[in-house]
Amino acid sequence: MVIKPRVFSLAQICLTALLGLSFTSQSILAGEYPALAPLPAKKTPAASKVEMGKRLFFDARISGDGAISCATCHDPNMGFGDGRVLSEAYPGTDYFRNSPSLINTQYKADFTDTGWGWEGRLGSSLNDVVRDQLTETTIMNMDMRIMHERAKQDPVYVEMCEANFGGECSSGKMRKALVAFIETLVSNKTPFDSGTMSRAAKSGQKLFEGKAGCIQCHNGPYLSDGKPHNTGVPENLDIFKDPVRHLTYRSVLHTYGVPNMAAWRRDVGYFMVSRDYKDVGKFVTPTLRELKYTAPYMHNGTLASLEEVIDYYNEGGGHDDVMPNELAPLGLSQRDKKNLLAFLEALSADVPLAMEKMEIPQDYDPTPDWLETKN
Repeated sequence: MVIKPRVFSLAQICLTALLGLSFTSQSILAGEYPALAPLPAKKTPAASKVEMGKRLFFDARISGDGAISCATCHDPNMGFGDGRVLSEAYPGTDYFRNSPSLINTQYKADFTDTGWGWEGRLGSSLNDVVRDQLTETTIMNMDMRIMHERAKQDPVYVEMCEANFGGECSSGKMRKALVAFIETLVSNKTPFDSGTMSRAAKSGQKLFEGKAGCIQCHNGPYLSDGKPHNTGVPENLDIFKDPVRHLTYRSVLHTYGVPNMAAWRRDVGYFMVSRDYKDVGKFVTPTLRELKYTAPYMHNGTLASLEEVIDYYNEGGGHDDVMPNELAPLGLSQRDKKNLLAFLEALSADVPLAMEKMEIPQDYDPTPDWLETKN
C-alpha cells in the first residue's frame, strides 16, 4: 500500500534528528521504516589489540603537547561523552559542539551512509575518523610522525606493536589498535534488547512508532536514519559570545572552505558538507542508544534533560529559525510524554558502560626545550 505523504513538522520530523522524538500523523506506519531491533552480534577484536587501544585512548601523549587524551572528551563515566554543554578542545581553544558518545560507534557504517560527526563530515571509515581527530588542529593537534616517535620511546608500546602487528610501532598500527578498542564500546544489553521493558516503555514504543512518529528519523537497530535534519534547535550563543569558541568555529569553517565564512552567526551544520544553502542548520540524526547517560543533548548541548527534549518537540520546537518551516506541536498528553520517556530510557542499559581509567606513566617531558619558560 502506498500512503500519500503529508506535510510533517520537522520538529515532528525529528523529535528525532537530535534526540529522537517525532511526527504526529495517523498515517504513519512503523512498517514504512526499518524496524527497531536489537543490534546484531559482531566479532570481538583480539584482546591484545583492544588492550593496546585502551592504553592509547587514555594516553595524553597522543595529543600534540601531551596535555589531553581521547578520554578527555569521551569519558567512560559520562557515556563516553563528556557531560559538558560544549566540549573542551586542544589547549588554547574551546570547541563549539557537544561531544558525542562513542558507544556503538562501530555500528554506524552498517546502518547509515553519512560520515561521522554532527554534520557528517568525518571520514568514510572509523580509521579515517580516528586519524582526522588525532590530527585536527582544534582537537588533538598531533603529527603522525611525532606519534610514531613517541610510541618508539615507550617500551610497552614497542612490545605491544611487535606482538599485535609485527615490527616497530607506526601511527597506522596505533590507529588500528584505537579502532579495535572503540569497537568494543557496545551497548546491546538494554531492556529493549532483552525484551524486559516495562508496560510504560512498551506504550512509549507504540508512541515512538506511531503518534509521536520518532521512527521516521530514528529507525533500525542503530535508531538513526543517518540523514541530516534541521529541527529548529536554538543557537547556543556562547559559541559567539566566547571569543575562543568563536575563533575555533571560524577556524573550522575556514579549514573546510565554507562560503561567506565571516558572515555566519550560526552553526551551519550539514552545509559544511553539501554547500547547499537549504542544508544550513541541519545535523545528522544521532543514535538514541545509551542516551540516558549522555546529557546534555543536541549538537550544541542546549537541552539539559530528556524531559526538556520531549517538551521541546511537543511544543513545536524552536521558533527562531525560519528554515524548518514544517515544525508543529505534537499534541502529546502528560501520560504520553511519561511513556515516551520510559521507552527512551529503556534504550540504555541499567548499568552504564564504564571502565576504570588508566593512568599512563610518562617518562619524558613532551614540551620542547624552546617552549620552557625561563626565569
